[in-house]
Amino acid sequence: MFNRFLFLLFSFLSIVTLSASRAPPYAMRISCGARVNVHTKPTDTLWYKDFAYTGGVPANATRPSFITPPLSTLRYFPLSEGPENCYHINRVPSGHYSVRMFFGLVADPNFDNEPLFDVSVEGTLVYSLNTGWSTGDSEQVFAEALVFLTEGTASLCFHSTGHGDPAVLSIEILQVDDKAYYFGPQFGHGIILRTAKRLSCGAGKPKFDEDYSGSPWGGDRFWNPITTFGQSSDKAISTESAFTKASVAPNFYPAALYQTAIVSTDTKPDLTYAIDVEPNSNYSVWLHFAEIDPSVTNVGQRVFDILINGDIIFKAVDIVSLSGGQNTALILNATVAVNGRTLTITIHPTKGSHAIINAIEVFQIIIAEAKTLPSEVSALQSLKRALQLPHRFGWNGDPCIPQQHPWTGADCHFDSAKGKWFIDGLGLDNQGLRGFLPNDISQLGHLQSINLSGNSIRGAIPSSLGNITGLVILDLSYNSFNGSIPESLGQLNSLRILNLNSNKVSGKVPAALGGMLLHRASFNFTDNAGLCGIPGLPACGRLSAGATAGIALASCIGFIFVVICSLCWWKRRQNILRAQQIAAREAPYAKARTHFSRDVQMTIHARTASENGPILLS
Repeated sequence: MFNRFLFLLFSFLSIVTLSASRAPPYAMRISCGARVNVHTKPTDTLWYKDFAYTGGVPANATRPSFITPPLSTLRYFPLSEGPENCYHINRVPSGHYSVRMFFGLVADPNFDNEPLFDVSVEGTLVYSLNTGWSTGDSEQVFAEALVFLTEGTASLCFHSTGHGDPAVLSIEILQVDDKAYYFGPQFGHGIILRTAKRLSCGAGKPKFDEDYSGSPWGGDRFWNPITTFGQSSDKAISTESAFTKASVAPNFYPAALYQTAIVSTDTKPDLTYAIDVEPNSNYSVWLHFAEIDPSVTNVGQRVFDILINGDIIFKAVDIVSLSGGQNTALILNATVAVNGRTLTITIHPTKGSHAIINAIEVFQIIIAEAKTLPSEVSALQSLKRALQLPHRFGWNGDPCIPQQHPWTGADCHFDSAKGKWFIDGLGLDNQGLRGFLPNDISQLGHLQSINLSGNSIRGAIPSSLGNITGLVILDLSYNSFNGSIPESLGQLNSLRILNLNSNKVSGKVPAALGGMLLHRASFNFTDNAGLCGIPGLPACGRLSAGATAGIALASCIGFIFVVICSLCWWKRRQNILRAQQIAAREAPYAKARTHFSRDVQMTIHARTASENGPILLS
């Protein structure tokens, strides 16, 4: 039912690795919606300007809680941009990470003040926002998970549930020790720890590790303060004593965390704390103790049992004995299965009259979902671009996971042998697609059904479709495909339904496809001018009745045109001949008239010369 581990952090321990001796861990903080880098007080934390998002709209933000980072912008994802939107952050070194996302409210009265949506990390659903998350100062304003990132990227997605537009204020990806929060043999790759509760008992103010001057290798955890468990019989105590070497690997807890505690009283010796949890889940519970009560100095003065949901998990716990003295941290970890909706921690004294506790951490253990084959994810992204898929489809993140939010139009199937999901069906009919079908579609090698009918897809039918050997149904009807039918389609021995009707396909139908008609296959090639070669279509090389009528009509028009041109030429020729004949008849009269004019001119000239006399030259 549970596993138990004991972690002793002694002040004299010398075999651990101190945070000061390690190189700084990888840290990426993004201020969503910001156009410039931002530094926030009081720690001068750097937040990078917004990047790596798949869509969405930047907007001014309203902080729902005082524990929210003091940032003024966010990014929200309207449903028109699709039901899934993500941040894909590249160049993340392989390792163990604390991933945290704070949510915000759009500073606009026209927006839903409290959107409800789901959050996934690396394709695994880790958090669902519930009604009331934005009212009150609690851990509900952020989601946090410990996850191994091994592919050089971090994928964080936000899934609409139809209740407002997802809105994200900030994202943090903070590297922690590879063994941080090791809880047993199940720990490691393929396991995600979602933070369900983290309390600093006896503290009066909320703090992050950085506020405690903790090591950056701790992941800058948020510690919610609690001064009472609501029993009206416990009290908070504190100390100024130092806790040497408390910040040690692998968890690097800040030493100041152990300077406050809650203790029970004589009125009610037990300490009890209950939290709401997801039913039928496993939880990793981490309990922090340090003997800071000056009245307890020796072994045996305070001994207690620890129960979770009524079962004794740790028996006869003596802090002084197990840790080695006062002001020394003791950490106990247990993994428990919870069937109901409540996890109750009880500390029951068996020696001495009072119980004590310094801090509590509770994580839900989530088995990471298997991902879709990378080659098929890449092929779908290529198909998205080529078909100009509308934004409302989304198609961001992983096509098959989380299983609660698969991509619209993609049918998924799990290959238990390979431990991967693959795509076995595409249903994108009547979606207004206007692009072309890329050759990359053959990378979806597990497809059994493709339905792209009722769109405006243009271009040739890819010959690579013949490589999808398991294809049973191919419906490309009512599109604008052109060219010929690829011979490779004849290799699809499993093909039973082929609809290419109402396209612009021409040429000869591959003989192998015609042969399939003898094996009860159903093909539809109608409304494609120029197709030939199988029963029901014209024989190749022979003209159809329509084509014959068209040629006859064209011939008649051509003959009439030739006759008209001939008549015009003949008429023009007759006019030219008539003009020449008229000119010939009038030629003698024109010649006599010309001679008469010349004689008159010569007579006038002679008379003028005789009257004027000779010209004298000097």
